[in-house]
Amino acid sequence: MRIEYDIKLGFKDVMIRPKRSTLKSRSQVNLEREFKFLNSQIEWSGIPIMAANMDTVGTFEMAEALFRHNLFTAIHKHYSIQEWNDFLLNAPSGLENYIAISTGTGKQDSEKLAAIFNSHPQLKFICIDVANGYSEHFVNFVKRTRDLYPNKVIIAGNVVTGEMVEELLLSGADLVKVGIGPGSVCTTRVKTGVGYPQLSAIIECADAAHGLGGQIISDGGCAIPGDVAKAFGAGADFVMLGGMFAGHDESGGELIELNGISYKKFYGMSSQTAMDKHVGGVADYRASEGKTVKVPYKGKVNTTLQDILGGLRSTCTYVGAQRLKELTKRTTFIRVAEQENRVYDE
Repeated sequence: MRIEYDIKLGFKDVMIRPKRSTLKSRSQVNLEREFKFLNSQIEWSGIPIMAANMDTVGTFEMAEALFRHNLFTAIHKHYSIQEWNDFLLNAPSGLENYIAISTGTGKQDSEKLAAIFNSHPQLKFICIDVANGYSEHFVNFVKRTRDLYPNKVIIAGNVVTGEMVEELLLSGADLVKVGIGPGSVCTTRVKTGVGYPQLSAIIECADAAHGLGGQIISDGGCAIPGDVAKAFGAGADFVMLGGMFAGHDESGGELIELNGISYKKFYGMSSQTAMDKHVGGVADYRASEGKTVKVPYKGKVNTTLQDILGGLRSTCTYVGAQRLKELTKRTTFIRVAEQENRVYDE
């Protein structure tokens, strides 16, 4: 047993200090970024915000809505091959650059991934998603996937430490998802005691990834537009959102009426709700590590999207960053006192 005494920070522990700016308007801010991915060598441009690969968020409908604004969607892994075929039959041109096929690490997952690529070779992105990215099995699966698909972009995660980011990049990943336990419907930290404050995880993992020429995705913990700005300011290349994209027409989840108010169901992919739905229940050797909540119905996702992107542009004007790429270089975080933290939380 050992104890690390360095202070680790989450989004609520800091604010961004404003700086002098020559920008006259939020409209001058460019949120698009360009990347050339480490192992696949594929080039990508767009606004680097992603819908999470949850079946109440990463839907085909969400993908089409976000694509109109050059945002990315990691499609959840529970669509059938036939549903993929039907969706891509009428998909708009260029959508293949803004969606990922999500997969687990089992034999059936590999077979399904191969079947989708055989029918739709124009697809470019794979999201290999597990709760615990520290297992040898996971690393070996990333290596095998890179061998099978040398020209595809591989997203792999989740981890929270620099050394594991480096291992995944060296094993064939292009982007590494960073985050264990920060999500609003994730209970990993409660059930296991395992986790890492998200802001510090981003800072440390981004440093490791950028040293090798790779990228990271901050996954989880963003509840408001200011959190998205802090994630980018800390060095995240992409930010993945779950709860902020839940509750919309384009989201999955059952619509519920309660006392005259509309809600949509939102749950973690390790929750009992998800496991009952997709794998016949929680296995007797494990506990669920997610919860199910009711999210107020929000209508079309465009309104939420405008709020997120508008807030991000505003952050850039406060610190003088004309391009999103410049935000991390222009960011100075200040730690907030506990009392200030409570006020901010409200």
